[in-house]
Amino acid sequence: LVQTLNHPQCPEKDQGTSMGGNVAGVYAAQYPADICSLTLVCPAGLPPAKDSKFVKQLQELIESEDLDRIPLIPSTPEEMAEMLKLCSYVRFKVPQQILQGLVDVRIPHNDFYRKLFLEVADEKSRTCLYENMSKIKAPTQIIWGKQDQVLDVSGADILAKSIPDCQVHILENCGHTVVVERPRKTAKLLQEFLATVQNAENNKKLA
Repeated sequence: LVQTLNHPQCPEKDQGTSMGGNVAGVYAAQYPADICSLTLVCPAGLPPAKDSKFVKQLQELIESEDLDRIPLIPSTPEEMAEMLKLCSYVRFKVPQQILQGLVDVRIPHNDFYRKLFLEVADEKSRTCLYENMSKIKAPTQIIWGKQDQVLDVSGADILAKSIPDCQVHILENCGHTVVVERPRKTAKLLQEFLATVQNAENNKKLA
């Protein structure tokens, strides 16, 4: 979920997506000396200004105490297909055999996924990024799919108002699975951002 890219002349470059974005953002806030740049891709950990489709579904499940059917933890090919629809604005045609294979790989780990998800979604930790975002000092980039149905795109504005001079990129025709739906655009944004950060570091050393 969190990728760190080491550079001999620079501390870590921190990048996280969704739940990993929550972790990456909190880490950057708590250990600013370790981080020279931060990229958050539709991160969790924020109170939504607008409830997403997923948040509404989750609230209904919590109220009914039916937490065996979390939409992001499929256990049948049909549930996997529904998860892909929820996460992606782009509609991928996935054969039944592939859906079954994806489920077969996940099922042995679903109990762990469910436990982890419930801990992160717990009231004590669900807004961790929000509570720490004002402490983020590293140059920050935010990337979000405009049609995200899992975590509403309004989260980008929440972060932008708290993190000085951060770059915000809202991708059109894109859902929650940003790196899958818009891989080339995401890679280009990451490369350009890291180049900008590196140039700024080099200029400081020359000054």
